[in-house]
Parts: sequence; C-alpha cells; structure tokens
Amino acid sequence: MKLAANISMMFTELAFPDRIAAAASAGFRWIECMFPYEFAAEELLDLARRHNVQFVLINAPAGDWAAGDRGLASDPDRVEEFKKSIPLALHYAKTLGINQAHVLAGCYPKSAEVGDLQHYWFTYRSNLEWLVEQEAPTGFHWLIEPINTRDVPGYLLSYQAQAHDLITAIGSDRLRVQMDLYHCQIMEGDILTRLRAALDSGRLGHIQIAGVPERHEPNDSELNYRKVFDLLETMAYQGAVGCEYRPRGDTLEGLGWVQQLGLTALLRTQGDRR
Repeated sequence: MKLAANISMMFTELAFPDRIAAAASAGFRWIECMFPYEFAAEELLDLARRHNVQFVLINAPAGDWAAGDRGLASDPDRVEEFKKSIPLALHYAKTLGINQAHVLAGCYPKSAEVGDLQHYWFTYRSNLEWLVEQEAPTGFHWLIEPINTRDVPGYLLSYQAQAHDLITAIGSDRLRVQMDLYHCQIMEGDILTRLRAALDSGRLGHIQIAGVPERHEPNDSELNYRKVFDLLETMAYQGAVGCEYRPRGDTLEGLGWVQQLGLTALLRTQGDRR
C-alpha cells in the first residue's frame, strides 16, 4: 500500500515545486497532484528524483478551473477540446513515470432537462470509448471518479454504481474507478461495503481519503478510517491511497493522524530521508 501526499491540497503554504521537497521531508515516498501543467514535466521529474519520491497520479486537463470548469469529458460542445487535452496528459504521465491519470467528467448546466442529461451521458461514454482506444503505454489506465454534488453541484458522475456500470458497458480494462472515500461518504455512505465490493471487482485503480464532512485530516472525520485501513490490509490492497485533504492548519503539524491510524510504516523513517 502506498500513502501519497496530494501536493495540490497539502503544503499549500509553499510554492508548488517546493511541495515536492516538503512531502519528502515529511516522510512521503509517493505524491500526487491535480494539475501539474503550469510547470514543465521534466522540471517536476527532476525535483521528484532529487527528493526520491514518485508521482502516482495526475488529472488530465479539465478546462478553465478558475472559471468554474470541472472537466471536459461530458460536454457536447467541447469534444474537440477534450480530445486535444489528452496528448498533454499522456506526455506528463509518461515523463513522470505514472501509469494512470484521472479524467474529470465535468458538470451539466443548471438549466439542463432530462434530454440534455442524456446528451451529456452519451457524450461522456463516447469520449471514454474514444479515450481507451488511444495509444498509451502498456499497463496505463484512465480513471473516472464519482464526485459529490454538494461540493461540485451538477457534477455528472456522482455514484459508485454509475462508474462501475459505465466501465462494464465500455468493456475496456484500461478504464478504472478512482474511489474517493470523502465523496462516497457524502453521497452514499456504507463505505466498508462499497469499498470491499470495489476491491473485489478488479476495477478499482486508486483510492483517496479526507475527513468528512469538512475535508480536513482523516482523523477529523465521521468516517472511521482505522476500519478502512484494516480492510485494505486484510484485502491486500497494493495500490495508492491519496491524501487529498485540506489541512486544518499547518500541514506538518496535522500529520499526527498518520501515527494515530497506525500508518507510520508507510512513511520513510528519518534515516531514510534525503
């Protein structure tokens, strides 16, 4: 199991490139981020190698985030923009040595009616079918993630069953589910049952965690993460667990949750750090 610091949300008191060193100093062997595209992939790779950490996940471009975009894959009017974004995501993934990238579905407009939603779902499935046919490194996976509609109103993909059913319908082993337990708890609950089913399915590509309901440290949560990690250990989960939370205060001071949950073995010891 790999515990990965999400440097888009953690260590935000520092400039983005400096967060790689900060994550390494805190003991993380693995890191993930949302959008690395403001910096050259080669620069980020050099920093990761210098500090002996490995990227495990990035997001594909999702449009203009500052303007409210939350993905391109389901928008009927932006199919070409979506397709043009994929080579950039692949370039970063290949350069950083990552074997997976998350493709955000995006939101439908508030005024959308039933017929409009069907068009968005059709576009989403068509784009994903196109996506898995594109050339990519052997063993590379595209991830889709259900996101809660409280934080992101109108997000198209919001439930675990939607993601799993869509992957089954498309029938490609290059498409997997990114299961963020924060989003899942808000939308559905019954986390341990859903997580066990996802692990059994063979379609689970990545897990992310955060405290519920405020998205702070995992020990500040209505969700019992000790039981979550017990289940992951019992089921011999070998993938990454991304720490995609907003620290309540200073990132380092908030890392006591790792020890509280008995996960210090997933971090470097002081003597192993560079």
